Amino acid sequence: MGNTIVKTQIEEVREFLAETVVKLENFLNETTLSKLGQEQQADAEYYKSILSSLRKLTVYCEEGLDACKVILKADVFSKPAAEKTLYRIYYQCIEEFFSPKSDAWYEDSRSAYTGKNAIKFRQPVSTELSELLLSLESSFQRIREELEYYETDYRTKMLQSK
Repeated sequence: MGNTIVKTQIEEVREFLAETVVKLENFLNETTLSKLGQEQQADAEYYKSILSSLRKLTVYCEEGLDACKVILKADVFSKPAAEKTLYRIYYQCIEEFFSPKSDAWYEDSRSAYTGKNAIKFRQPVSTELSELLLSLESSFQRIREELEYYETDYRTKMLQSK
């Protein structure tokens, strides 16, 4: 891929991550366990798991955002560094959103066929929490589709270099 295409993708991902970080931080700064439990009585441990996953996702998104900014500020655009960064963002941010390691929620693979939201919770959750993930889902889906190339291409390059 040409440098301009990769640079455009880094810029798009930077904007996506900046918006995502703001939404996640606003939610996490305003939310407490007791507030979540008031509306929908879910297991407190489950809410802790969800909040932990959201904090981890926020950190990954912040790190990806910082990496994008560094690459875009460089005097000379480094295509290999940009591709590696896009791969890391795909692996850490996108994969963590759709399939968090804690299994606090999961992606319903049938959602593409049913037209419903892909993110499903294992227990009923507050409307606020549900709306947060719903508001992020379409952006994550769009970026995932754009970055899937890097996920496979980068792995192929790493295997070939060994």
